[in-house]
Amino acid sequence: MTDEEIDALFERCSNVGKWGPDDELGTLNYITNDKRLQAIGLVRHGQTVSIGRDLSTRSSRLNSNPVVHRMLFDADPPQSALDSIELATHGFAFTHLDAITHVFFEGRAYNGQQASDLLRPVGLQSGSVYAQREGIVTRGVLLDVTAVRGVPFLAPGEAVTAEDLSAAEERSGTTVEPGDAVFLHVGLERREVEQGIEDPSVRAGVDASCLPWLHDKQIAVYSGDCVDQIPFPTRRLPLPLHQVGLVSMGLVLLDCPQIAELVATCAELITNEFLLVAAPLRLPGGTGSPVNPICIF
Repeated sequence: MTDEEIDALFERCSNVGKWGPDDELGTLNYITNDKRLQAIGLVRHGQTVSIGRDLSTRSSRLNSNPVVHRMLFDADPPQSALDSIELATHGFAFTHLDAITHVFFEGRAYNGQQASDLLRPVGLQSGSVYAQREGIVTRGVLLDVTAVRGVPFLAPGEAVTAEDLSAAEERSGTTVEPGDAVFLHVGLERREVEQGIEDPSVRAGVDASCLPWLHDKQIAVYSGDCVDQIPFPTRRLPLPLHQVGLVSMGLVLLDCPQIAELVATCAELITNEFLLVAAPLRLPGGTGSPVNPICIF
């Protein structure tokens, strides 16, 4: 991409000022009370699927900063067992919600703010994950890219395009609507079973063409078993989903879920839509939060 194309992409996908100068919710503004009621009305079977990853205390190529979990005791002999937990929210090891001011582009942050004005030792001054504390309750829609490609999984470094999203939407029989949470499936978990844990520096993921598609659909949350295509072949914009999505759109990202069981449940129940419920920790100033999202059918 040229510099002109990158600048045009930011302008094309901009929600700057759309919800006022002090907005901290970004695309969660698309989730109305009516949208929540619509999503709750999807529940027919009472079946739940957790899409959160287990918190791991073991170091690995995807978990270079593992959870520190300590057992604490209140007396000797103890009257109860207690915990102390320390974790680094972001990365590929934990399922987490991103704050909309978690990522910057050339010093800019969501809603026309400057990153330098937001960063303080006590946390983000605007757009932190604390703004999401009322939780996310909306319709989830599964878009199966592997199904439309006719493959079990995408190869490392392969790009998901806007054409893939449209084809997956058509195949699903479900129209993506404002306020939805979109879940992409590229078969990561199956590939890791067959080929081993992926190299985090070479990942299948969405390319820049997907951003206008997501913007025009007015989705509230992006999620799935892929994020940015890595490496993305433009040095100035190495993470378009995070940089354009967060900085220009205020797009809420639900990163690193495990969705193989979700995909299997959708196939079993012959549906691509479900109720999504997720809520972050109430952490003022937080750049993100671990979360255990629940999909309900």
